[in-house]
Amino acid sequence: MTATIRKALLAGIFIGLGSYGFLALGGLPGAVIFAFGLISVIVMRVPLYTGMAGVIKPSQTLELLVVWFFNIVGCALLGLIAHYCNNFDETLTTMVANRLDDSFPEAFTKAMGCGLIIDCAVYMAKNPSPWGNKEAGTLLPVIFGVPLFIVCGFYHSIADVMYLTAHFQWHPEIPLYYLAIFLGNFVGCNIRRMCT
Repeated sequence: MTATIRKALLAGIFIGLGSYGFLALGGLPGAVIFAFGLISVIVMRVPLYTGMAGVIKPSQTLELLVVWFFNIVGCALLGLIAHYCNNFDETLTTMVANRLDDSFPEAFTKAMGCGLIIDCAVYMAKNPSPWGNKEAGTLLPVIFGVPLFIVCGFYHSIADVMYLTAHFQWHPEIPLYYLAIFLGNFVGCNIRRMCT
């Protein structure tokens, strides 16, 4: 379990780096830079909540929760760095306010969209296609998938920890919002499995 904790922490740091890059650059270029985080997770083979949620067995639920928790810790570390090292106040205030204005169903649905995209991107990067492409390992789905979920306005439950931590202000809506995106990511990550 210790190795899982260390690796999950590193995965959170990678996603934190990607989301930090998105904050720093913004727009479509920032969304492309964000892909570095997920590419690093795949290449380094470290566990990420949204990379695991669609492939675990029920017996691995505890492991998934451990991964999720330490992903959060790693990503929050980058959020603290962003808070103390850069002036993202206006950007973060708008971003966080927009997220917290969503109703539970809206946040859940946006997170579900992200979960579907991330699960499919990770799955395609790791597995040969059942429809003819016998080679696995292409990172193209990740390079296109990460910007896709960002430009669609979808929510990633680990990356959002970085934004919320960097914003560094408590809002009473945060727990319900976070529950919505945590569950939405999980459901979205399982759509591919339910349909294939």
